[in-house]
Amino acid sequence: MLDPYFHEPLWLQTRTRHGRLWAYNPEHLDLLRQYVQATLREHDPWHEPWRKMGLFGRLPAWIKQANNRDAVLRGLDRMRASLAA
Repeated sequence: MLDPYFHEPLWLQTRTRHGRLWAYNPEHLDLLRQYVQATLREHDPWHEPWRKMGLFGRLPAWIKQANNRDAVLRGLDRMRASLAA
């Protein structure tokens, strides 16, 4: 995966059997972990199309699916471990 601005490979990336996970920095990694770990993701009672353009609205469907949660969390853990190495 390349950074869209600098066109350089991202350091924080790993493959899962479902696809490639990547993050820009440790804060992005933490945000993804919080989202994936959540067992209940509540939505606003009204539908606002602009909300689809946020960070989580743009995530691939396989990351959002509960049955892939363990695989995604393992991938995020691998990326976190690479920071400490």
